[in-house]
Amino acid sequence: MNKSRIGILTGGGDCAGLNPAIKWAVKTALDRRLTQECGTEFEVIGIRNGWQGLITVDPSKMENGKYTVTLNEAMVRTWDRLGGTYLGSSRTNPYNPENDCSRLVMDNIAKLGLEALICIGGEDTLGVAYKLGQAGVNVVGIPKTIDKDLSGTEYTLGFETALNVITNAVDSLRTTAGSHERIFVIETMGRHAGWLALEGGESSGAFIILIPECDFSMNKVNDLVLEGRSLGARYDIILVAEGAKPVGGTEILKDEAPDSFGHKYLGGIGEYVARGIRKGTGLETRSLTLGHLQRGGDPCAYDRRMGRYFGIAAVDLVVARDYGKMVSMKNGEITTVPIKEALKPSLVNIKTQYDTERYSGRRAILRVRRKIRGQC
Repeated sequence: MNKSRIGILTGGGDCAGLNPAIKWAVKTALDRRLTQECGTEFEVIGIRNGWQGLITVDPSKMENGKYTVTLNEAMVRTWDRLGGTYLGSSRTNPYNPENDCSRLVMDNIAKLGLEALICIGGEDTLGVAYKLGQAGVNVVGIPKTIDKDLSGTEYTLGFETALNVITNAVDSLRTTAGSHERIFVIETMGRHAGWLALEGGESSGAFIILIPECDFSMNKVNDLVLEGRSLGARYDIILVAEGAKPVGGTEILKDEAPDSFGHKYLGGIGEYVARGIRKGTGLETRSLTLGHLQRGGDPCAYDRRMGRYFGIAAVDLVVARDYGKMVSMKNGEITTVPIKEALKPSLVNIKTQYDTERYSGRRAILRVRRKIRGQC
């Protein structure tokens, strides 16, 4: 009987759906029927704290469980019910120009005897996986990001649960907003892609939605707010992605010091918009930043299912030795794409998926306005 050792890690920001993916990768790899079918007995090693674990691990002492853990079916049995990641995560970049540890990572992968490495993450984590794959490491990717900004897949783990958090938060705020005739500006995550703000706003019925793909005019925002009040609105909910910016302006930064991947920390656009509304309309306006609440909570039913499907598909790629691929969903089916292709950004198409006149979700889906203009 052949034996094969698989590594699995989660990198970047945590979210719901990671634990279900880990569970089903483990259960699939250790399934006795698979062992009989392919004549290989698999062992799954969990890498703790993402790429940091592969930098700091001492392969000669892997049994201590500090940086690695041998996963079995009994251990992961209940993981799909819970959010976050039991393996831990980090934003460590092995290819950080200031401290390149990529050679050490590759050496440790070899010393740990990992024939393949399943990497669950977003653009940064999968970007590292792609570079390692180019260097000869057998890698497989699973898409994870609440921003849903990876190309080549229609879904990324954590997105739907994050939408539920946003929707529930807006529902809770409506009572106090209505009681005091207030405007609430809610800042969501979304550095370059506005999917979370857009679909969260559509789900919760937000009046205005501001996204990174469409720079906004503060004057126009105020006009829309006053128009709503003139039509009888008692209060308004406005959603704004952290990466949104005013026309001619730049992103609002919380901290200019970049992380190891070169990203600056965004934050403050919600209060910027609230301040602009107070000044431009005289209406009482408050801001609220949801922040890491969007990453928390137990996975919704959809993320549990998608974590299952992606985890199983990732092991299928390992069994087939079809490396350098990321599992994905296209046209409602689970498939694969090259990791390199997945790293291209997936952004909101403001021509077809956004109403630039109202700064909101689209209000025409089946009809084409330019064809019917003047006919209604």
